[in-house]
Amino acid sequence: MKKIISLVLSAALLIASLSALAGCSKDDGGVEKTGEVLYVYNWGEYISNGDDGTFDTNAQFEKETGIEVKYLTFSSNEEMYTKIKSGSMTVDVIIPSDYMISQMISEGMLEKLDFDNIPNAENIDASFGKPMYDPTGEYSVPYTWGCTAIFYDSRYVDPEDVDENSWDLLWNEKYAGKILMFNNQRDAFAVAEAKLGYSLNTEDPDELEAAYQELVKQSPLVQGYYGDQIFDKMESGEAIIAPYFNGDLPMMLEGNEYVKGYIPKRANKFVDALCIPTCCQNKSAAEKYIDFMCRQDIALANIEYIGYASPMSCVVEELDEELTGEFYYPSEEKLAECEVFYQLSNETNTFLSQKWEDLMNQVVK
Repeated sequence: MKKIISLVLSAALLIASLSALAGCSKDDGGVEKTGEVLYVYNWGEYISNGDDGTFDTNAQFEKETGIEVKYLTFSSNEEMYTKIKSGSMTVDVIIPSDYMISQMISEGMLEKLDFDNIPNAENIDASFGKPMYDPTGEYSVPYTWGCTAIFYDSRYVDPEDVDENSWDLLWNEKYAGKILMFNNQRDAFAVAEAKLGYSLNTEDPDELEAAYQELVKQSPLVQGYYGDQIFDKMESGEAIIAPYFNGDLPMMLEGNEYVKGYIPKRANKFVDALCIPTCCQNKSAAEKYIDFMCRQDIALANIEYIGYASPMSCVVEELDEELTGEFYYPSEEKLAECEVFYQLSNETNTFLSQKWEDLMNQVVK
């Protein structure tokens, strides 16, 4: 969430910084440059970055360590995976989602972490330890979690068309040309599967085909398939209905106070986590960065900016009430209606990729 960090937090960061910088320092308050460069690959709009007077996470890391951060962004897990798998990109820290972490572990694409170098990982709640996607807990450190949701502009969407248990709003012909959709196969197919009442991890050929046909049926109504561009289109009113992630509501509200959101049944519950890919060129600096991101004051600054749920109770306790409501931290009852993505078989992923390409080709035509 783009907001100026609180005075209390600013003071805490200043004290921490002064402590870290004591001894070897430069005139600007930072330590001497080490000559090291750290490449971080993250989702767009997913870290407090100094915009509009907000706290600048990467700049603070540079000041405290002397390590330069080169920050790059991706719009989907699949984009990130493809670039790293192909060798077209070499980075040191990545923040993928749970199912992609599982796939990358199985393919030998992630380094084991040395938690002696990441003591702040102790801030992570025990409930997030050794998750399904990383059963030994050796390859990842949770960063945020959340659920998929449907957003709509309450000025133009009839309340009678909104069923907070259903995904049907995304197929409502009344709003043709004003509906947006995910721009990646896993999330898009999951929405169609949820609408049909199927598991988000189905590998049944008939169910996958049915989900594809739902996406085909929806396509004439869709203005476009997007990632972070959804923010601008919902804020401007160019689009009025879109699926995205619940933590993005505060940012949308800053541009359009009429945006509302809800989490339908069978939504995807996800965890995004910090990992080190095997292409990493500076593991020591990467672990310093992960440890820094797990520090309470830094984690709080990031969560205040981006709005997603934190895996650290010590952070949640410090958040404003507006960021800790049911929409951001759903009840156990609501979460029981959600489903976590599993790693799918190569056969299923190939099927989804081909069908997604077919869909995109139809859309272009």
